[in-house]
Amino acid sequence: MPTETTSTLLARTPRDLTVAWAQRVVDRAAPGERVRGVATLGVDVGTTTRVRLEVDHDAALPRRWFVKLPSGSWKARAITALPRLPQTEVRFYREVAPALPVARPRALAAASHLGRGFTLVLGDVDDEGARAGRPGDAITPAQAGEVIDLLAGLHAPLWEDPRLGGDLAWLAGPVRRLEDALGTALAVPLMRRGLARAGPAVPPGLHAPALRYARRRRQAMERLAAGPRTLVHHDTHAGNLFWRGGAPGLLDWQLVRTGEGVGDVAYLLATALLPEDRRAAEQALVARYGAALAARGVAPPRDLFERYRAHLTYAFEAMVVTLAVGGLMKDPVAHELVRRTGRAVLELEAFESLRR
Repeated sequence: MPTETTSTLLARTPRDLTVAWAQRVVDRAAPGERVRGVATLGVDVGTTTRVRLEVDHDAALPRRWFVKLPSGSWKARAITALPRLPQTEVRFYREVAPALPVARPRALAAASHLGRGFTLVLGDVDDEGARAGRPGDAITPAQAGEVIDLLAGLHAPLWEDPRLGGDLAWLAGPVRRLEDALGTALAVPLMRRGLARAGPAVPPGLHAPALRYARRRRQAMERLAAGPRTLVHHDTHAGNLFWRGGAPGLLDWQLVRTGEGVGDVAYLLATALLPEDRRAAEQALVARYGAALAARGVAPPRDLFERYRAHLTYAFEAMVVTLAVGGLMKDPVAHELVRRTGRAVLELEAFESLRR
């Protein structure tokens, strides 16, 4: 993928996505081809501003582009600025993605500059015969099984790999440590606010253990990081999946990091399955993940299901914090995901499992 670190590809707002800007993208991906026009198909503002473009050009490139820019929401910018989440995604597409055997959008250009923002240009998966999911979608256990296989394919290549402490050490570097420190510092007020906003979506019996978890979040994160290290996506809800036929792929790599692979599995099953489907299928799906790792030459932890139970706590925290902050996801969707993850945490006694 062509990369660019100077200001030539940087755009601050959708108004900057002009024919001249698109020509610069094409010049790097397919020199000599001409851009004739750019039309904006849609703009969505969340943790980033996401713009869908129709680009009229001569190159052998996608004609529909998905462009990520700094968020138009001051609240989202404040949340993502210090931990540099979008810049992490830009770096992922430059340095890590080309070697990963995982379906993801095609990257056309990636640019970031400290103090001047970032721009990430991807091929729109909808233009390639795929369908992007939505955060509140409920997938089936059969679809979850396909994503489990995808996650095993993501986790196995870098399982306990020395490069995680070498060339890829930035995945757990100062930016991630700052993010964890901010999460810990704000854990109690955000948990209180999120639980209050959730209302009946969270069973009353979860309030006390959730607040205890928030007060001891640093120790909780240490326990969740105690398993085998690999590359993890860390945000595997249904809205970050796309489907080409029956085959899934992964979108939105802002939270990519070093971690324990089964955390991605817990996040997926707690957020993307209806509670009754998760309840019926989760043991088989976790076992499928272990078998998929073994088939790729990786020995999964013997206490894999216990580790899965413990990691459900983070999925619940993430959804409660999303609701507490507001504006990152539509409130009805956030309420539903809090409900799903809350049921998982309650039924599997996840907070108790984490303490053990």
